[in-house]
Amino acid sequence: MSREFHVAKTGCDFADGTREHPFLTISKAAETAKAGDTVIVHEGEYREWVKPKNGGESNINRITYEAAKGEKVIIKGSERITSWEPVEGTVWRVTLPKSFFGDYNPYTEPLFGDWFVYPGDASLHPGDVYLNGVSFFEAKTLDEVKKAEKRTHGYAPPWSKRVEMIRFPEQTVYQWCCESDNETTTIYANFQGADPNKEVAEINVRKCCFYPEKPGVNYITVRGFEMAQAATPWTPPTADQPGLLGVHWSKGWIIEDNIIHDSKCSGISLGKEASTGHNEFTEGRRKPGYQYQMEAVFRALQIGWSKEKIGSHIVRNNVIYDCGQNGIVGHMGGAFSEIYGNHIYNIAIKHEFFGYEIAGIKMHAAVDTYIHNNRIDHCTLGTWLDWQAQGTRVSKNLYYDNDRDLMIEVTHGPCLVDNNIFGSNYNFDNVAQGTAFVGNLCAGGMRQVDVLDRATPYHFPHTTQVFGYAFVYGGDDRFYNNVFIGGRATEGLASGTAMYNGRPASYKEYIGKVREFDSSHDHDLFFEVPQAVYINANAYLSGAEPFDREKDKAVCAGDAAYKIVEEGNDVYLELKLDEAALALPTEIMRTESLGSTRIDEGIYDDPDGNSIVLDTDYNGAKRAERPTVGPIEGLKAGLNRVKVWG
Repeated sequence: MSREFHVAKTGCDFADGTREHPFLTISKAAETAKAGDTVIVHEGEYREWVKPKNGGESNINRITYEAAKGEKVIIKGSERITSWEPVEGTVWRVTLPKSFFGDYNPYTEPLFGDWFVYPGDASLHPGDVYLNGVSFFEAKTLDEVKKAEKRTHGYAPPWSKRVEMIRFPEQTVYQWCCESDNETTTIYANFQGADPNKEVAEINVRKCCFYPEKPGVNYITVRGFEMAQAATPWTPPTADQPGLLGVHWSKGWIIEDNIIHDSKCSGISLGKEASTGHNEFTEGRRKPGYQYQMEAVFRALQIGWSKEKIGSHIVRNNVIYDCGQNGIVGHMGGAFSEIYGNHIYNIAIKHEFFGYEIAGIKMHAAVDTYIHNNRIDHCTLGTWLDWQAQGTRVSKNLYYDNDRDLMIEVTHGPCLVDNNIFGSNYNFDNVAQGTAFVGNLCAGGMRQVDVLDRATPYHFPHTTQVFGYAFVYGGDDRFYNNVFIGGRATEGLASGTAMYNGRPASYKEYIGKVREFDSSHDHDLFFEVPQAVYINANAYLSGAEPFDREKDKAVCAGDAAYKIVEEGNDVYLELKLDEAALALPTEIMRTESLGSTRIDEGIYDDPDGNSIVLDTDYNGAKRAERPTVGPIEGLKAGLNRVKVWG
């Protein structure tokens, strides 16, 4: 028989958890709840790491944790500190005993791990300091804290060819550092004239806010909470991946209607666990990192990575912001999941540290994962699909004001990207093959890269079973019914599809060129012949350039007058279209018209093997028989203004 447990700040953990006699902590309820039970948490601030002991048994017999309706419930990984002592000027300190932190001290643990790049001297920590809810910047020395010079930019990644600007540089003068010995930890912080004993001054102390200690705690719903200020570690795909909130290698969670913010690294984790590898490249350097990543895939298969046991999570209608590494992260554990209705912003904008695992959404092996109807803005990178994005669909998302919108890396497809608004100056890093881009607005530039030194696995359709592995030769992409806008691309990027010039325009032509080579050749001939691309019925505005073999295209002169406008929580798209763009002989694209990918021989169907028909637009409106190019159906010639969020 299912039960309803209540938690309140007026409660007691020795009570029975009823509405009349609630528990004091969520953790007590998490030790008690079983399949079918509901835990209702009442208004207040709960400073604890909730570690669910039990999970549900199925989608209809789960354990639900929810904030009481109409009540604000905050779970924090921090503690408020009121024992600060003045040091000099606006600098204060607090000294805490080892026992204060228990078995995890985020001020003695360095930020490090596989693909962590900057800084390379282990000088930063998962800990943090907050004044009235706003996080500080870590300095390396007390002298730096005393001087507290303004920072304007961070580490410049090699692909961007420019420095990464800090969004709120005025906040950077709030700095902290730490010193530890065997007995105590001292934290120094420059509060810039505020008295931390009178204001709300907090420090990260717990690794997570809501995260099981053991894997395989399935079918849990987490609804309606605010969670913040966790000392999460760096989460590469070759290590344990704890988030501020996470599922810890399980199945069937629903994470909805939460506010997630101020995680040092990861907000929501759908990722792997430690037994399949934990920073072995960083620790040993015996093999390349990608080789350890390959091994993690096979180790995961040995411990049961399958649709029956892992993934199938729903992450919806959350607000996720101010996380240092990513908003949502996951390697393999996020397969078969659905991520939608979320607003993800201000991810990795402090630029305190850098590595190759940073994005609003960073997923590896997102097999059959559906990412749609999200708003992702002001992130270092909007969405990064890395390795085995097979059956992954990115649909009807709003991207803007990101350093980059979307990166797809080392995968063979089929991956479907449809009806999105890519509104930043840097839209795509296409370091993959087999992706179909249909009905998108691409307001910036794109980079296309082959990868001929990293073989990547691919799977039998709609499973985790490995079918084979291969290099990424580039190409095998599809572009139909898109709108490209020129003149806005970051330096070194292409606007439009001209980067594919010279490639075969059909599979028949490609195979013909392959067969022209001496039959004694084997794999090496596939390095010599560029893969085919399938490109038609796209509109090119403001100087964007088409593929030289594209049959039906509209190349429109004049200013597209493109603009993304924020008005409160509402967002509007402004775009000027020519008659020529509206006259294109487009068609409604579907699984049957997109063909199959060359390497894994997959088709662009849904996770159940049914045909996908792209007959609705970004806003859900029915497409015409000859649809309008781009993500919005029914645009007119001239200037259009359309609500796209809110």
